[in-house]
Amino acid sequence: MRSITKYCSIAVLTLYVIVLASCGSKEQKQATPKSEKQNIAVDTALQSKLNKFATKPRCKGNFGLYVYDITADKVVYANNEHQLQPSASCMKLLSGVAGLHQLGVNYKYHSAVYTNGSVKGDTLHGDIAFKGDLDPQLTPAEVKDMAHIMKQLKGFKTFTGKFYIDILMPNQIQKEQHWYDYDLTLSKFSILFRGKDFVERTLKTAFRQEGFKFKDDQIVFASLPRTSHCVFRLNRDISMVIRRMWKNSANTQATSLLYTIGYTANPKNPDYASSGIAYMKQFMKNELKSTEKGIVIHDGCGLCTQDQLTPYFLCEILRYGYAHKDIYNMLYQFLAVSGQDGTLRRWPQTMKEKVRAKTGTLSHPYGISSLAGYARGNNGHLLCFAIMDSEMSVLDAHVLQKDLCEILVSDPNHKKLKK
Repeated sequence: MRSITKYCSIAVLTLYVIVLASCGSKEQKQATPKSEKQNIAVDTALQSKLNKFATKPRCKGNFGLYVYDITADKVVYANNEHQLQPSASCMKLLSGVAGLHQLGVNYKYHSAVYTNGSVKGDTLHGDIAFKGDLDPQLTPAEVKDMAHIMKQLKGFKTFTGKFYIDILMPNQIQKEQHWYDYDLTLSKFSILFRGKDFVERTLKTAFRQEGFKFKDDQIVFASLPRTSHCVFRLNRDISMVIRRMWKNSANTQATSLLYTIGYTANPKNPDYASSGIAYMKQFMKNELKSTEKGIVIHDGCGLCTQDQLTPYFLCEILRYGYAHKDIYNMLYQFLAVSGQDGTLRRWPQTMKEKVRAKTGTLSHPYGISSLAGYARGNNGHLLCFAIMDSEMSVLDAHVLQKDLCEILVSDPNHKKLKK
C-alpha cells in the first residue's frame, strides 16, 4: 500500500491544498471556574432593556426570546423561551454541532481514482476505478481534473479490464416528506447525491474527454478491488461544508452532512437520513443533556415546517459549542458576521462584526424566522441568544431580530466580538 500513499500525496499536493483558515486568537481564554462565576453579576440595565423590548406591543405572531450570559453562567432574560416553534435554518446549528462532535473538526471527505494492473505502451492491462464517499461538494469539473491527472501520471489510453464505480448512494437523494416540491434542487447537490446513473454519465464524459477509450459494458458498480493503487485522491475538509451551511445557510450542505452523520452512525442502514436524525436525537440526550420537552427533528437543514425547537434549546447548543474549544472555533469562524458576510452581510455598519449568528427564515406556509448566536455585552460579557418568531411576517421578525441585537450591543463604543 506504500504506492497509494506516494501517488496520493504527490497528486493532492499538486492540485488541491485545502487550508483551514485561522480562527482569530490562537487560544480561547481559560474558562472561569464555576464557583467564581457565582459572584459575577449580569447586566441589570440590559435586563431592563430586554424586558421593555419583549413586552412592548408588536405585530401578531408567536414570539420567544432567551439571552444567556456565558461569562457569568447565568440567565439574563427569558420570555416564552420554552415555547416550541418551527426553527427554519437554525436547525443547522444542531446538525452542525452534532456532526462536528461525531466526525471531529478535522474530518475529511475523500474521492479518488485508482488503477489495478500494469501499463504496457498505451494500454493498462487491468482495471481503473473511482471511489467516492459522501462529499457534499464534488463537481463534474473536479472529476474531469481527476481523469486528467490519471492521464498525466499513468499515460495509458485504454484498459482491458473493468471501470469500477464504488459509491455509497446508488439512489438519488429524496426530499423530506414535509418539504415543498421546489425545496429539493438536485442540480445544487454534489454528483454523489444524484444517483448512480448521473455518476456514471459524469465519469464517462470526464474520462472520454481526456482521451480514455472504453466501452459502456466495461463499467460496473462494485467495491474497489483490494489490489488497486491510488493515483489521485481529493480531500475536502469538513470546514468547507460547515462554512456554507452556517455562513450562507446552504440546505444542500446541511442535508449532505446529515447523510454523513447517518452513514457514520449506522453504515448498514441504507436510510442515512433516518440514521442521521436518530444520532441528532441521541446527541441531544447524551451530550446536550437537554430536558426540553416536545423537540421535533425531521431533517438537518430546517426546511421541514414540522421541525420544532425552542429559544432555550438553541442556546443549549450554543453553550455546548462554547464549552468545547474546537467546536467553538468553528462557530466563531463560520457563523455569519453582522455587517460583513453571509446572511448578515446587509446588516447596518453600526453593528459590523458585533454579532455572529445563524439565521433561519421560511416564508411558507407563513412567516417563520429565527436568529441565534453570540454577542459581546456592553459589560464585556459573552452572551448567547436566540429569538424565534412564527405565524408572523418575516419582515417584521427581521426588524425584531435587529432591534434585539442593537440592545445587546447598544454602547456606541462597543467593540467587535472577539473570542
